Amino acid sequence: MFESLSEKLQSVFDNIGKRGILREEDVKAVLREIRLALLEADVNYKVVKDFIARVRTQAVGEEISRALNPSQQVVKIVHQELVATLGEPGRLELKGRAPYVLMLVGLQGSGKTTTLAKLANHLRSKGHFPLMVAGDTYRPAAITQLEVLGRQLDIPVYSQRDGQKPPEICAQGVREANKRGSDIVLLDTAGRLQIDDTMMQELAAIRDQVNPVEILLVADSMTGQEAVNIAQGFHERVGLTGLILTKVDGDARGGAAISMRAVTGVPIKFLGTGEKLGALELFHPDRLANRILGMGDVLTLIERAESAYDEEQAAQMEKKLRKGEFSLEDFLQQLRQVRQMGPLGEILGMVPGMGRMMKDVALDEAQTEKQLKQVEAIILSMTPEERRNPRVLNGSRKRRVAAGSGTTVQQVNQLLSQHRQMRKLIRRLSNGKTRGIPRLF
Repeated sequence: MFESLSEKLQSVFDNIGKRGILREEDVKAVLREIRLALLEADVNYKVVKDFIARVRTQAVGEEISRALNPSQQVVKIVHQELVATLGEPGRLELKGRAPYVLMLVGLQGSGKTTTLAKLANHLRSKGHFPLMVAGDTYRPAAITQLEVLGRQLDIPVYSQRDGQKPPEICAQGVREANKRGSDIVLLDTAGRLQIDDTMMQELAAIRDQVNPVEILLVADSMTGQEAVNIAQGFHERVGLTGLILTKVDGDARGGAAISMRAVTGVPIKFLGTGEKLGALELFHPDRLANRILGMGDVLTLIERAESAYDEEQAAQMEKKLRKGEFSLEDFLQQLRQVRQMGPLGEILGMVPGMGRMMKDVALDEAQTEKQLKQVEAIILSMTPEERRNPRVLNGSRKRRVAAGSGTTVQQVNQLLSQHRQMRKLIRRLSNGKTRGIPRLF
């Protein structure tokens, strides 16, 4: 989402990095470029003005450290101010007596219902027992959508189709949670194409009826400047406690994330990072600032890897690698786990410095995904024996595999060649023969 802003800021830092000292006129020129970069990214102009003023105060009065060049010094200051602007790390305030009621609000089309299911899935992974309540009785198929998501996640859904009003349905949902022993209740409320008085009155009625511990606005990060007005409108009428930004994996300019927190004072709590029901991240301002400034995000990368990898499978794989074994079945398992972590471009962008290296490389996500699916299709078209022992694949077998996977014999041979090279490398590592292999640490 912040690719354009990140590139512009890195260009600014590269230019000042050529200077030996940081003079006041240099600071003015740099701040002018940073201001333009933020405005082009749809950051609210008042937020930009305050941000630039804080950076100027520090940069002009800052003694340049001998250990840092001017570029690094400005990056340090900008990073600190970005973190301050983005606010505190996201966390839910689950206080008082269970069940804790979380009320999700937002405009129609912001991804509210899907986000509610993602949040329920996240909370269950933390040891909670959530109940989802279908409080949107206006949008066609809204109840059905939530019920389908509930079945996919194996999380219970409370719904009514007898014409009751949403405030009463939500209150009944809380009572149902008490009966079931659920400690979290997530309310899906109705959205509109725009904020209107009827909508706000209903949301206020639900709030007064169930006393939620959190009222979370689900906002589409691709909305741009209008997202700030939307957040202000909801906050004034129902009193928001947090924000969830969706579609941050898209091509939005990123200004909404910076602006909404600064203008409303409401903290960002979660980021929706994809379409899958596990694609919801707890918000960390320092990590987001790192991404914006092209520093990567190793901690989030590690967390994604931990969630994608099964400990038992990892232990089995370690034993195989120590023995120098790596079959096509193992390769397929590793491929699937990497794909669970998210789009390849997004994963590489979390590696420090990789974003800069990828600037000149045209990474076609669609083409990459197509190639990965082809590899998976080739391996699945083999028999179990062929996957464990690819040497049995003669000409006729390869033709059968190619026909079954919709590929060519040449592509099958290419995969087998890559697999042989990987096995050789793994055997050398397992035997302690590291000569000629570059050290990573």
